[in-house]
Amino acid sequence: MKTLIITKVDEGQTIYKYLRKHLSKAPLSFIEKIFRLKDVKINKKRVGKTEIVKENDVVDIYLNDSQYEEFTSAKDEVKLKQMPNIVYEDENILIAYKPSGLLVHGDKNEKRITLTNMVLSYLNEKGEYTFNTNSFTPSLAHRIDRNTSGLVVFGKNIKALQALEDIFKDHSKINKHYYALVKGGLNNEGTIDKPLIKDEDKSLVRVGEISKGAKRAITKYKVVEKFNEYALVDVHLLTGRTHQIRVHFASINHPLLGDSKYGDFSLNHRFNNRFNYQGQFLHAYKLEFTKIDGFLSYLSNKIFVVPLGKKEQLILEELRK
Repeated sequence: MKTLIITKVDEGQTIYKYLRKHLSKAPLSFIEKIFRLKDVKINKKRVGKTEIVKENDVVDIYLNDSQYEEFTSAKDEVKLKQMPNIVYEDENILIAYKPSGLLVHGDKNEKRITLTNMVLSYLNEKGEYTFNTNSFTPSLAHRIDRNTSGLVVFGKNIKALQALEDIFKDHSKINKHYYALVKGGLNNEGTIDKPLIKDEDKSLVRVGEISKGAKRAITKYKVVEKFNEYALVDVHLLTGRTHQIRVHFASINHPLLGDSKYGDFSLNHRFNNRFNYQGQFLHAYKLEFTKIDGFLSYLSNKIFVVPLGKKEQLILEELRK
């Protein structure tokens, strides 16, 4: 038998989720089996998968030491000297600025230099997170593309992360605003209401029909400034589909500048020759919390803003000439 003590950072989740994470190398069939055989106890009482764990709970699992060593895996330690640009932080959440070109988390080509690893290194230096542990890891509540800059929110404990995930799913609780530079000539303001569907084979998102699996997607926009060939727009996402802004503006023939997937390639070429700018011109500049209930209620009506990056500001200054 193996005995574990629930710490504060791990409380508030189901025992099933806790063991899936703690026994990270165990096959799913093993996790299912120990619950089916009632081989999991909390405070000497046999429990099912939906039991919520609390700080200082004593968890007993019927497995031997060799199985435990086989099924546990310490998290990779990736300490970075680069610190994140922190916009706001308290004991529960951290809001950071992500520059364009930086991944929020690793992919097959880059696993080390990511915003997540910067945040974990920062919290490790503060003594709020320890590498090589199977406890809760501070995590992203949402994500933005590599070539999109702007605000990203992390949950520093399980309760905060769960609350943030609920907030980002319920778009009445948070308003997300972006600046986008698009092909010009569009109306001063408008709403794009077109369902979107992923084309997994081509790694693209396209406008589709709800009857064929597409999901409703709504984007509001207002023109902030007009230039000869371009327009700077304030974009308000009412839903949060993959590549929503990029696909929606491309669908009305006003694609984002620099967008290599959905953009106007001729216009992109001229733009890149003039400004040496890679990636779509898209910046998540504002997060506005509305009425929040529960654990993070203190965030109600708080607004967080980060300006455009220096390179983007210089481009706009040049376009004004």
